[in-house]
Amino acid sequence: MITNDAVIMGLLAAILGGVFITESSNNPYWRKFYSFVPGLLLCYFLPSLLNTTGIIDGSESKLYFVASRYLLPGALVLLIISADLKKIFGLGSKAVIMFLTGTVGIIIGGPAAIVILDFINPDLVSGDVWRGLTTVAGSWIGGGANQAAMKEVFGVSDKLFSAMITVDVICANIWMAILLIMAGRQKKMDAWLKADTSSIDELKRTVAKYEEENARPITTTDMMKVVAIAFGLTGLAHFGSDLIAPWIATNAPELEKYSLTSGFFWLIVLVTTFALIASTFKPARTLEHAGASKIGSAFIYILVATIGMQMDVTAILDNPGYFFIGITWLTIHALLMIFVAKLIRAPLFFMAVGSQANVGGAASAPVVAAAFHPSLAPVGILMAVLGYALGTYGAYICGLMMQAAVGVMG
Repeated sequence: MITNDAVIMGLLAAILGGVFITESSNNPYWRKFYSFVPGLLLCYFLPSLLNTTGIIDGSESKLYFVASRYLLPGALVLLIISADLKKIFGLGSKAVIMFLTGTVGIIIGGPAAIVILDFINPDLVSGDVWRGLTTVAGSWIGGGANQAAMKEVFGVSDKLFSAMITVDVICANIWMAILLIMAGRQKKMDAWLKADTSSIDELKRTVAKYEEENARPITTTDMMKVVAIAFGLTGLAHFGSDLIAPWIATNAPELEKYSLTSGFFWLIVLVTTFALIASTFKPARTLEHAGASKIGSAFIYILVATIGMQMDVTAILDNPGYFFIGITWLTIHALLMIFVAKLIRAPLFFMAVGSQANVGGAASAPVVAAAFHPSLAPVGILMAVLGYALGTYGAYICGLMMQAAVGVMG
């Protein structure tokens, strides 16, 4: 019915606005509704209804291309430069160890789940399922930007991607609910882990002081600096990608199986690398106080909506067994997290936030952190932003391992 991309963009913007307005409402109905239905799921699901009901044809729209090639790398820049790596490592070795354990748990959990389920039901992990799972790895290590990157890098079909998004969101939210329940039993869990929680109290004071000292009004100059670095580095990454990918395709075409001839792969790798370098300079890091990560998150939600408008919401019904892959994968992740936390006597806070910073990303890690103490919410953001930086690399490695696992079983 609607083919004009400007009109479709207007519909997507209205949907996103509606979700955020109702999600932040104090109305008891909406509070109860969003306690059961994640807002992020609606940002995927509602645009998909436009496609499913024939109001739009998502495959014909150019909006996803624009969002994935311009807003996605721009979002990665803004989310990564927001990370003060010194402060993240200043949280203490246990915090960093638990976060990296969560990342490793996702990387090895994917191929391990494939191997385990191949013994139970080989049909669940046959064919190109591993390709779809790479997008889950991208989401569970980094976030929506890394997920979209894996979709392009590994050539995941829209239909398979639709099913994997549902698995991703539902399984991740089940795990988040479990973490929040554990947070409510913090003292018992810390006693069982034999954890030293003195660093948490110091962390609360440090974070609260940092936030208070750096709060300031946002100016137009600040906003233009954000735009300059986001799209400046995006343009530089496009320039590099246009040189590297064709050169490899011509001189080493056998590397295609590792996606090294993909221009999009190099776009994401380069923009991530440039953003990490930029984050080491104070002028770039201070843009977080001008709302850099919030603007980056807005870009991500626009990307999410453009992905959603290509979805077929009935795709998961074709193979509900995919949920068993997600549950098995997160179980491996959880067992590794608990084992390491017990081994190094890490507080439950570090385990829970380290896990959610991977699986949930910047949208939900602060929620889990705030469940322990409101002043700790920024810690969740800092750790999740580190996940964005590692997401592309980690998910790519996980994807290659899953491809190898399928090859061995085949």
